[in-house]
Amino acid sequence: MASKATQSGWPVYLYIPNLIGYARIVANSVAFGYCFSDKKIFTILYIVSFVCDELDGRFARMFNQVSTFGAVLDMVTDRVSTACLLVVLSHFYRSCFGFFLFLLALDIASHWLQMYSTFLSSKVSHKDVKDSTSWLLRAYYGHRLFMGYCCVGSEVLYIVLFLLSTNESGSVINVLVNATKQGAVLSVPALIALPGWAIKQVVNVIQMKTAADVCVKYDMNRRERP
Repeated sequence: MASKATQSGWPVYLYIPNLIGYARIVANSVAFGYCFSDKKIFTILYIVSFVCDELDGRFARMFNQVSTFGAVLDMVTDRVSTACLLVVLSHFYRSCFGFFLFLLALDIASHWLQMYSTFLSSKVSHKDVKDSTSWLLRAYYGHRLFMGYCCVGSEVLYIVLFLLSTNESGSVINVLVNATKQGAVLSVPALIALPGWAIKQVVNVIQMKTAADVCVKYDMNRRERP
């Protein structure tokens, strides 16, 4: 009863998970201000922001403060942070510039289409994919640990690449291979994270296609109406 009362009498903008979301934005803003001058500060702040991404969801459920604004804030913060990190990586790995921009575009397009298709389908959450024809997409959103591994793995891989980068970094593959051959500590989390990152990119492609199908089906149904 207390949680429900709190939810009804508390402005949505001041919900605890949304306050955490604002803190994430501040942390990321400061982090990217140091991305070229102090890798340690950047990494710490970026990881803090990423950990808070898990906390805001927990607090939302704990205090019954789930909101549409909070869900959008969370997704936008996630997408912008990852996009900015990919842009930074494209600066360090000049030979992979196009690759990182492709990953950026895929991530944003996939999630934007998924959110829009959710709206067209009158669903409450973009994670509601029970009716999806893709078993991988259903497994991704239906199993929290699996999705967590893919999301965390993706971010960990990007952070490792950032920490291994220099002004003269070659290709991503060469940097990872050399780090592994030299027994670098960072090569261990990178290798563990790599499968999760790969699965997440496949999910992004599937998600973009299935979401586009929903948009097309919506258009076709509208045309068939008298």
